[in-house]
Amino acid sequence: MSKYDFHYFQGSTLSDLFAQDIRDTSYGFILNYPATANWAAYPNRKKYFIQDGSSEATKTSFDKICQKEPWKNLAVLGDRISGIVIIPPPKSLVDYWQEHFGFNHSNMEMMDCSTYLDDLSHSDGCPNAFSDRFDKLITLFPFDHLKPEKHAVAPDTHYRLLSKVTLDQLGVQCPKYKSYNLHQTNLEDIQLPEFPYLIKTSHGLSGEGTYIIKSFSDLNYCFEEIKKYLDIKLLDTIIVSEFVKNEVQNYCVQFYINKAGEITLIGTTGQLVTPEGNYLGGLIDYHKTDMSKFFEMIANLGQYAHKQGYFGVIGFDVLEDQDGQFYAIDANFRVNGSTPLCLQRNTLLGLGKGVAKYSSDYRMEGTLDSILVTLKPELDRKDLIILSALEKAKYGKIYTEIYAIVTGETIQEMQHIEEKLQNKGLQWLP
Repeated sequence: MSKYDFHYFQGSTLSDLFAQDIRDTSYGFILNYPATANWAAYPNRKKYFIQDGSSEATKTSFDKICQKEPWKNLAVLGDRISGIVIIPPPKSLVDYWQEHFGFNHSNMEMMDCSTYLDDLSHSDGCPNAFSDRFDKLITLFPFDHLKPEKHAVAPDTHYRLLSKVTLDQLGVQCPKYKSYNLHQTNLEDIQLPEFPYLIKTSHGLSGEGTYIIKSFSDLNYCFEEIKKYLDIKLLDTIIVSEFVKNEVQNYCVQFYINKAGEITLIGTTGQLVTPEGNYLGGLIDYHKTDMSKFFEMIANLGQYAHKQGYFGVIGFDVLEDQDGQFYAIDANFRVNGSTPLCLQRNTLLGLGKGVAKYSSDYRMEGTLDSILVTLKPELDRKDLIILSALEKAKYGKIYTEIYAIVTGETIQEMQHIEEKLQNKGLQWLP
């Protein structure tokens, strides 16, 4: 008998998750990350550094940060909380969502990308519709240019929780690591372990800033990148971590901690990653995933977060080695990449579909409208669920980049459905 009485979330939207905690005042959800690129109207370059690329050429792109990623969460947001979007999704995508997710997306709040944080902060002393409408704003990451008191979670607290440096304070087993403030220690003076090991920047976005060091060439490349970050003044701290050997599984364990400190399970995905460690998506087997093996980690992490004043989604990445030991390698105090996948649990189990795979790397030739027609049978059966889609053109040909979930009753059936989708032109580009 488990000493933990944790239960799965019974809803299917982010709004339903947050509903218990947003009654006290009016909340909005800023669906995009901050950025540091030259295109950003409000770059995070003052206090809450985010490592999203060491040069303009390698920065995370506008279309990912402001279109594809926000739309994915908007798809499953629900109607109880306003989602703030600075670039509107295509009408045909919203029409598809309305038909297949069962809510009306009337809570999408369009704002001007060149003024939205000022408008939300109400920083000029003049009343405006947006600042009066939202008392608190849920964010994936603190914004330099949003007033601290407008953040739903105190931004200093949120930033510290999101730091790789905080991992060993969370009450979970993790690889041994040391942190170094690069304003106090020269890179060349750091005592490095034997290969392999990892070097991570404190707040890397989507795998950026994580370097697996297996050779001197890896180390040289890593140091070059870190020096670039130091040159553009977007980095204070790195960690040097031991490498978990003999890994057999890579999980992302997700739950919600409410303001009262109570925990609701969201789900656990098997992570799909490249050999270099870049995130490709998640795979979930709703029947076979036993979250109880993570209960102690969930309890400790939730307790720590609650004491710090955090509420919201938490996802932590866990490696299992061949001895059955679990090592937390990252903790994300925010909605995670595969959270929308986990939220399909009740819907898909109701359809007899026990397995699902999420990826942000699908692509198909043609316009979104033509794709919605071509794939209509699969979409109607929920063999495929589209979370985000963006049309692009190359050499005069239109294609659409898609974030989607492929489903099936079993792994084998899901793979068979994916093959059929590939035959219809849906490519997976890991």
